[in-house]
Amino acid sequence: MPVLFVPRERLPGERRLATTPDAVRRMARLGLEVAVERGAGEHAHLSDDALAEAGARLVDGPAPPDDCRLVARVAPPTVEEVELLAEGTTLLSFVAPHRNRETVEALARRRITTLAMELVPRISRAQSMDALSSQASIAGYRSVVVAAYHLDKHFPLFMTAAGTIRPANVVVLGAGVAGLQAVATAKRLGAVVHVSDIREAARQEVASLGGKFIEVPDAEDATAEGGYAKEVGEDFLTRQRQVLTEHLAEANAVITTAQVPGRPAPRLVTAEMVDAMRPGGVVVDLAAADGGNCELTDVDRVVEHGGVRVLPGHDLPSQMPGEASALYARNIAAFCELLVDDGALVVDRDDEVVAGAMLTADGEIVHEPTATMLGGDA
Repeated sequence: MPVLFVPRERLPGERRLATTPDAVRRMARLGLEVAVERGAGEHAHLSDDALAEAGARLVDGPAPPDDCRLVARVAPPTVEEVELLAEGTTLLSFVAPHRNRETVEALARRRITTLAMELVPRISRAQSMDALSSQASIAGYRSVVVAAYHLDKHFPLFMTAAGTIRPANVVVLGAGVAGLQAVATAKRLGAVVHVSDIREAARQEVASLGGKFIEVPDAEDATAEGGYAKEVGEDFLTRQRQVLTEHLAEANAVITTAQVPGRPAPRLVTAEMVDAMRPGGVVVDLAAADGGNCELTDVDRVVEHGGVRVLPGHDLPSQMPGEASALYARNIAAFCELLVDDGALVVDRDDEVVAGAMLTADGEIVHEPTATMLGGDA
């Protein structure tokens, strides 16, 4: 029986786990045994006893057991963690190759078959494996809760004997999964929400949730393959910033979610645009880990600028580790259904989902955009 090993996450601030008791039972039905490092689920409120009762084998880590050739984790492994993997191991994990060059090179050198969860193709067949979307939905919800907590005013309209309090104005940049969840959450809290996106398809989605779409003069549809946003030129960004500055001047809270897979986040909010915001305002930047949509974002701390707080939001899913782990574990379990065939571990490179997610294999970087970015050939 193939063995899947789930280690404890050691990245500071990472509280999620790549499996749950429900996922362990689901894996067993596939003919896959799950081995979990002792104490791995502590921060996600998943006890060793609960995992063992579901059928997991508890092991001492951090190295996988000798009979393991399949590993699932959440955060990208360090080079030291890659060295713990036996040659020929298959790894399921977020990798963020554009900011973890040494890890990618170590995975190739170690002859690890890496299936990067952020590279899962956005096709209908792979929806159950789309970890980017499952985690983004949590980030979008949590971003509004965080903004509401830090904001010094009510989100909803308040009618009081002392007078009326107007609802908060919220601007959301990017109408992907995280952005739309932020729109829905902010509307449920009673805010007025304006949304900016460079994809024409986002207009109807925003309207369906009660948001107001921000128009950019002479804008062209910038939808890339798979429904993502593609990179746009500096001329468009300049026009977009001019329009956004007007909206930010009226905004109490700004949620930024714009990201381009495999590349630094686009810079949408300059320091001058933050200057235009009202004191007491809040910016929550979900793209902080990729450089941030806001010029002032610091991935390690809250920045105070002219009375406005700029908060990094890259780790918001980890702040809800129980829910985030449950969703991510389902993504992993769904992917494993493609990898186990008649009781054996089989990585079928002809499968479009497997091929699309494959980052390294056979000692090479096989994902062409990553190979090009790192200065080599796939």
